[in-house]
Amino acid sequence: MSGLWHKAKQQETFEDESCSINTLKKYIMNILNGKVAIITGAASGIGKATALLFAKEGAKVVVSDISEKGNDTVSEIIKAGGEAIFIKADTAKVEENEKLVQQTVAQYGALHIAFNNAGVASPPMDTTEFSVEEWNKVIGINLSGVFFGLKYQIPAIIAAGGGSIINTASIMGAVAQLNQVAYNTSKHGVIGLTKSAALEFSSKKVRINAVGPGFINTPILDFLSEDEKNALIEKHPIGRLGEAEEVAEIVLWLASDKASFATGTYYPIDGGYLAQ
Repeated sequence: MSGLWHKAKQQETFEDESCSINTLKKYIMNILNGKVAIITGAASGIGKATALLFAKEGAKVVVSDISEKGNDTVSEIIKAGGEAIFIKADTAKVEENEKLVQQTVAQYGALHIAFNNAGVASPPMDTTEFSVEEWNKVIGINLSGVFFGLKYQIPAIIAAGGGSIINTASIMGAVAQLNQVAYNTSKHGVIGLTKSAALEFSSKKVRINAVGPGFINTPILDFLSEDEKNALIEKHPIGRLGEAEEVAEIVLWLASDKASFATGTYYPIDGGYLAQ
């Protein structure tokens, strides 16, 4: 009888430990469980890395991009056991931001998180030579697109009981890069927009923050030569460029309830670039 009792206790201990492990795993791996998130610019780079991470953490992800390659992001999420849909949208167009939010709520019933990440670089040129057309393009996507997103995301998030919005700024929202007047201006503007909106809506349970990536190893840098990339690396005390997944981790934290007291703030993630 004692042998049977010992065996039973061993089984009971195993089940208790298994239960504890499963509970811990659920806590660690599903911090966005039950949440619905929109991510713009999610066909590649930081947006794609964040979409994959959000889905891994339990969110239903709306992958949005002007490129049909957003479908590839959705396929990867579904293959990994997550849930996602692709909605093609040009964030520089106010009506497409409205439709993006409407379609998200129609599909999933709510919106809790938005990551306004879509953005473009611009050719190096001094202020007097920069064309009005190129100015309007960069400002339209990088800054106006964030404003258009906020305009429709905020009411939907309030209706869902609150949530989090993260906007992609840049280290060039804190300093300036030579011959990048439109890009610098757009990213400084994103930080100001983030702070303004956070002041207005924090009391309504909508937290709004911005991240400021340094130079990240994404397709946006593909035009650079190896020598040019090495010159960029030298500007980062950490000794390398960043990876999209490293930015995604801080976006995840800001999106989650773990960042419940964080709002109206700009979070550089730059390998020490701004510390110099």
